[in-house]
Amino acid sequence: MTAPDLTDAIARCAARTERFLAARLERSAIPSRLRAAMVHGALGGGKRLRPFLVQSSAALFGVEAEHALAAGAALEMVHCYSLVHDDLPDMDNDTLRRGKPTVWVQFDPATAILAGDGLLTEAFALLADPLVHPDPAVRAELIAALALGSGPQGMVGGQMEDIEGETTALDQDAIFAMQAKKTGALIRTGVEMGAILGRADPEIRSGLIRYGAAAGLAFQIADDILDVTATSDALGKTAGKDLAQNKSTIVALRGVDAARDILDRAVADGIDALRDFGPQAAPLHALIRFFASRQS
Repeated sequence: MTAPDLTDAIARCAARTERFLAARLERSAIPSRLRAAMVHGALGGGKRLRPFLVQSSAALFGVEAEHALAAGAALEMVHCYSLVHDDLPDMDNDTLRRGKPTVWVQFDPATAILAGDGLLTEAFALLADPLVHPDPAVRAELIAALALGSGPQGMVGGQMEDIEGETTALDQDAIFAMQAKKTGALIRTGVEMGAILGRADPEIRSGLIRYGAAAGLAFQIADDILDVTATSDALGKTAGKDLAQNKSTIVALRGVDAARDILDRAVADGIDALRDFGPQAAPLHALIRFFASRQS
């Protein structure tokens, strides 16, 4: 898959996800101010890369993009909730996200907390809906995978370790472990959710999980590099905040050149994990390369 083809495919997935999320939030009986805050946090920006991971992984098993749409949207709601909460004054204290004011700035911190809570719980309500998959066992497995990836053993636990790393410097192994939870868990979960939708056998699923782990590492290392090399305008969020907050990152520990070497190895490992899938895995090949080369 060429870069323009990947860009078009991501854009199509993003547009479908945006429409789905807008309709879902509009149909739900949500108090108006809370709905507005949830919409502000979830719509109007973002590449929707995690739904694209679900779609691309599911396609390996013949699952149509439209059938993977709802599961991908649920994953994206969890991702958006995490961003809303990450931006809060008591977390990263960020005022800019996707080129617009963060939810707590646009509304207030209490409303932002509730908006994140709303997006998180609505994600699991969506996964329980038969429109995600007719088999309740598959829906239950999707719920379990997302709960593991987003909870204390995954993203939330990684966020805690990231906070602790601001006051007690982490070594390289600890940084990798923290980032595998904080950022990597939802990326890995996206690939796994596609395999669940496709009823993949355990061996095939484990190969995709390995790819997801490598893709998560590539995404985070690229993000760390961008934090020290890109501008806030290019990123659509505040640049340089890792250094300002004394974050434990590979860039801070080893420097940009070493981080780029680690990034290249992560891409190679991810591509190797897909060797048994042949040309069908072209979107996933292209995506991990995109993670490594992105500019925002």
